[in-house]
Amino acid sequence: MSYGGGDRAEFGIIDDFDSQKDYSGSYEPERYHCIAICDDALNDWWDDLKDIKTYFHCYNRPETALARWGITLIPPESLEQLIAVILAKTAVEYRDDALEIVALLQRAKQDRKFVIHYGV
Repeated sequence: MSYGGGDRAEFGIIDDFDSQKDYSGSYEPERYHCIAICDDALNDWWDDLKDIKTYFHCYNRPETALARWGITLIPPESLEQLIAVILAKTAVEYRDDALEIVALLQRAKQDRKFVIHYGV
């Protein structure tokens, strides 16, 4: 991974998704084997994220896009659309980290797993 520090967003796979859990109660990037990317990379994605179905903090809070300063739960059915946005919109300086995240998202999609996103 080429992520070098500073404000970051992190993405990881939730192996045992609990629809009753409020995921905002803890910060556990190691548990979900998160991959980091500079938060600035999300600026390039932002306009295209507004149509992606997500949940903020828990399953009973449906939303769209990412909780920039919170926790987002991304369902398996939204992963293909997120992958397309990342591949199309990531600036060159963030490309290596973005490709690692795409690989993670593809694994989650294949396994029908939710993805957790930790914002700044």
